[in-house]
Amino acid sequence: MAEITAALVKELRERTGAGMMDCKKALSATDGDLEKAIDFLREKGLAAAAKKAGRVAAEGLVEAYIHGGGRIGVLVEVNCETDFVAKTDAFKELIKDIAMHIAATNPSYLKREEVPTAELEHEQAVLAEQARNEGKPEKIIEKMVAGRIEKYYKEVCLMEQPFVKDPDKTISDLITESIAKIGENISIRRFTRYQLGEGIEKKEENFAEEVMSFVK
Repeated sequence: MAEITAALVKELRERTGAGMMDCKKALSATDGDLEKAIDFLREKGLAAAAKKAGRVAAEGLVEAYIHGGGRIGVLVEVNCETDFVAKTDAFKELIKDIAMHIAATNPSYLKREEVPTAELEHEQAVLAEQARNEGKPEKIIEKMVAGRIEKYYKEVCLMEQPFVKDPDKTISDLITESIAKIGENISIRRFTRYQLGEGIEKKEENFAEEVMSFVK
């Protein structure tokens, strides 16, 4: 069987707009043949999401999720193209899942492009120093930092986080799959997460862990 490289998966994602896990499955099913993988995704309706993703999405819903008797609260706006879709059970379930995910994982940003340059540079400097303290040679530190920054994005950026209900897919994959199923462009526009007593010194309580156990 042909090796399914990250570069091949990336190319398939760029050409089809399908989610990462769907691309991996398509390439595995077609023995790494890119053109056959594109057909595979088209047959399943997943490649069509790429065309829909460019359309204007100005309708949608704002969802509120409250956990633990008011200890964690989330507001999230998810947009679609029509009011009709916004009222469907599938769309409502999607936005509830996203709100619950935010409550559990506490992302700082929607996507990697929103991470401030100063914060990213600081993180890179810290990671480089960590690598030096681990005794790593300078010639590989840059590659190590790049790899760890990818992990950092997965921790702080909502679209790159593994979905709490299905860690094999990211939130970005979830949105792409939903576009294919629902038939309209869907986008997460903004979110806010509140945690009771945040910023006030008090006994440590891991509310995020509690939410995670709830969704499992």
